Amino acid sequence: MHYPARPAGNVSEDTPKRNPRPAGEVEGPELHVERRGRPAPTEGSEWVLAFTFPGQGSQRPGMGAPWVDHPSWELVEHAREVVDVDVAGLLLDADQATLTRTANAQLATFVLSLVVLDAAERLGLEPAAAAGHSLGEYTALVATGAIGYEDGLHLVAERGAAMQDAAEQASGTMMAVLGLGDDDVEAACLRAEADVWVANYNAPGQVVIAGAPEGLEAAAAIARSLGAKRVTQLAVGGAFHTPYMAPARDRLRKALTAATFREPDPTVVANVDAHAHGEPAEWPGLLSAQLCGPVRWRQSLDTLYQAGARTFVELGPGGVLTGLAKRTIPRGDTVTASVAAPAELEQLVESLARPARPAPAAPSQVGERYAMTERLVVSPATGPFTPAPACLAAVPSLPSAAGTSRARRATTPAGATDAARAPGAGETASGDVAPLDRSAPDSSPIHIRVGDLVGWAGASEIRSSFAGTLEGVIVLPGERVVSGQPVAWLRVSTDEDTGPAHEG
Repeated sequence: MHYPARPAGNVSEDTPKRNPRPAGEVEGPELHVERRGRPAPTEGSEWVLAFTFPGQGSQRPGMGAPWVDHPSWELVEHAREVVDVDVAGLLLDADQATLTRTANAQLATFVLSLVVLDAAERLGLEPAAAAGHSLGEYTALVATGAIGYEDGLHLVAERGAAMQDAAEQASGTMMAVLGLGDDDVEAACLRAEADVWVANYNAPGQVVIAGAPEGLEAAAAIARSLGAKRVTQLAVGGAFHTPYMAPARDRLRKALTAATFREPDPTVVANVDAHAHGEPAEWPGLLSAQLCGPVRWRQSLDTLYQAGARTFVELGPGGVLTGLAKRTIPRGDTVTASVAAPAELEQLVESLARPARPAPAAPSQVGERYAMTERLVVSPATGPFTPAPACLAAVPSLPSAAGTSRARRATTPAGATDAARAPGAGETASGDVAPLDRSAPDSSPIHIRVGDLVGWAGASEIRSSFAGTLEGVIVLPGERVVSGQPVAWLRVSTDEDTGPAHEG
């Protein structure tokens, strides 16, 4: 996210620099993220892991309870300082009626989604693309560094309050039309000759309409006559994403001018047009237009899929977007998952680390990462990380010194065998760690076999479940890791994958 990451050790001069904190922004908790300096994806590029973020309607009473004792809960405490709202109370104690109020629902969902994101980043998960449904678009922009956490809090608080006021000025609501194509739903709204519009293109056969109650009833009757399987009333407090939100749009524009926008990393796919946007100057207009225009979520998922995304992970309460992804995207070569609690995050990391047999793919899809050629080695226990000697050359920023170096001492945990203490790759007989240049002609790849030792978490061994080439160790010696946290990644060839496909 936007804040600088907590230092985990020595940082080299080549470490990517983060966006500076804007002048006047409140000091807050430092969030865990690494920027890779990835260029904006273009059509045909390989997006692999996509994060999606839910919107209003996903909130549930007590949804914050699983996170109270997690380190990422600090974001909740900081949110109260910034917007002077008892966010913890909303996440822990508020009843359904309280959470249904637009201002409360949006702020609570936004903050909790970022708590889940921060927890995912602590475990080393990093997306190649992001998108959010309605309110979730603000979460996606904070997640990718396009806006800071404090700016995001102020924008979401103002947006929720403005939308609530607008909803009270013009009585409206929303309905879901199921089992009817987009064109027919649009036609039903036009034929109703009343205030009713398409608000969300959620998935094939699921379109949400919004407007005046009488207009919705008229459109619903026409939709049924055109073959809709069901039309369902939604428990919301207004006709969102319609012209009824015009008063809120005026207020939101003023708030957007006070926020600082930067280039998102990675690129975010916008609700308004389902296109990826990397130019900071475009986002205020996109967020303003989103308020009164339909959310093109089905089209956004198609954009991510066509660009190469195959693993879709929803971070935040509810799991609604995961269901929509399963309906929208071909399931043979995709993985979908929802993370709303720490246990689900651990399950996700474990599933991403398991070997998977890829579904049959066209030649252009062969080589897509994560689901096909990259594997994570995860820690089975909690404790300070110590790399195995054979893996030292893949450890970032290891210093060299005369005699027994700090890195060398880090590779001899209590309980390690004499064999484990033998000089390994990148290490000299004296115990020093030779500087590593992976681009040098004599830099040999590190080959890992199934069961090879990668390191230790405390006194617990971390062994690889895969065979492949070690591309990097992603934690530093002495850094505390938790059970299920990735510590290294391998590149494997597809013919080495013999396990069953994993489901999201």
